[in-house]
Order: sequence, then C-alpha cells, then structure tokens
Amino acid sequence: MRGFGETAWSALETLGLSTDADPTRLIYAAGPAAACEGADFVQESAPERLEVKRELYPEIEAGAPPETVLASSTSGLLISDIQQGAKHPERFVLGHPFNPPHLIPLVEVLGGRETAPEAIDWALAFYAAIGKAPIRIAREVPGHVANRLQAAMWREAVHLVAEGIATAEDVDTAISQGPGLRWALMGPHRTFHLAGGPGGMENFLEHLGPATESWWADLGTPQLTPEVKRKLIESVEAENAGRCVAELAAERDRRLLALLAALHGTDTDGEAGDD
Repeated sequence: MRGFGETAWSALETLGLSTDADPTRLIYAAGPAAACEGADFVQESAPERLEVKRELYPEIEAGAPPETVLASSTSGLLISDIQQGAKHPERFVLGHPFNPPHLIPLVEVLGGRETAPEAIDWALAFYAAIGKAPIRIAREVPGHVANRLQAAMWREAVHLVAEGIATAEDVDTAISQGPGLRWALMGPHRTFHLAGGPGGMENFLEHLGPATESWWADLGTPQLTPEVKRKLIESVEAENAGRCVAELAAERDRRLLALLAALHGTDTDGEAGDD
C-alpha cells in the first residue's frame, strides 16, 4: 500500500494538487476502527465478497462517528445487502470508482433500501468537490452502470476471438483506435446523436436504427469454457509480446495522464477548456 501511495502521488502531482497537499500527512492505521476514528468520510475498498464486507463493517462502525458517510467501492454487490444488520444503515452508499482510481474521474453513487437521501447527496457533493465525475444511479442492479456496459462490450469481444473472427490485438485496436477515442469525449448516446447529422438522434434512429437492431440480433453469447479461456489467454499473451502487467499498467497510466491533460487543458483554438 505504501508503494502504491508513492507511485500514485507522482501521478497526482502531474494532474495538480492543492497547495497544502503533503504525502507525509497520510496515516497508515493498525486496523479499520483506528483508521476511521474521527473520519468525516470513509471509502471502503475491501475484496469483492459480501461476507468479507459484512465482517469488516462492524469494525468500521466502531471507529467512525455515527454521522460519517460510509462508501463501498463494490464493483457489483448491492448496497442493500452490505448495509443489512448495520448500526447506522442510513449512511451506507455505493461509491464505486474505477481503476486506476486516482486517475479515472468516474464514481458511481447509489443508495440501498435503508440509505438516507441526504447521505447520497452528501457523497455526490463530496466526490464532485475533489474533482471526480460522480453519477447518481436511480436503482440497484448487479454491476451498476459502467460495469454492465463494459461486460456487454466484452461479451462481443470474447465472441469475436472465440469464433476466430479477429485476434485480441485486433479487437483491442478496433476499440482503442476507433470508437474508444470518441468515448473519451462523449458517451454512446451523444455519439450516435452526432451520427444522425443535423437531425440528431431522431434521424439516427430512423435511418440506422433498423441496421443496429439486426446487429443486436446477431451478437454472440459466448461461454467461458476451458477452450474459450485458452484462446483468450493465448491471444492476449501474443498481443502483450512479453510485456508484464506492471509494464502495461505504467504505459496505461502515462497515456491516461496525457489524455486527461488534453481533455482539461487547451482546445484546438488554444483556449482553456472547461474542467
């Protein structure tokens, strides 16, 4: 954890920190209760297992003040299940960032059955105040929003590799050098709104909706059988050409920093862009 903190701090300095930011102010506590004493906000990032989180939260609640908002970074578990049996379930929220969390702006925010609306509002305001891009999810579904979108696209990516239609490298290139560039600027709905020309989404649905529906009907539904797993592993290993995970992660972070700088720096006219 200390090593990650040192690496992340360098990247955060590149993005920009407040004038009083100092890595020596980071505190590494002996346990959950001690870490949460006097905290105004708690971000829990325990392993993605319900039993682990339920065992952890009594310790967190033993240290955190009753009014402290507790946010879980679960990728797909439901907050209603996590908050069950808690002393103060009204302050539990989903606060799901994306890896690497110190660089990616998105945070998904959602309340469970017993969450107080003001806890959700507080979490949204908190994440926005520290420079994140929080979204409010209206109701609970497994995987929330962004992971469901990722899973939907990866399902077809797996299908294309499993059926021998394209290699993992070509599938990745098709996204990173194609629609992925547009997705860094705007989401799929607005992208297709622009694809409709002056008529916008209405024109897109009228002219390209039928074709899109026919593609939906032809999408694959692969199963992660041993054979499919082997194909994926071999194809990704070929794409990586011997580079280890640490090397790939470092490359990803360098490119992310450059992309974020471009998005929040200057536009093509040399004028400052909006944050």
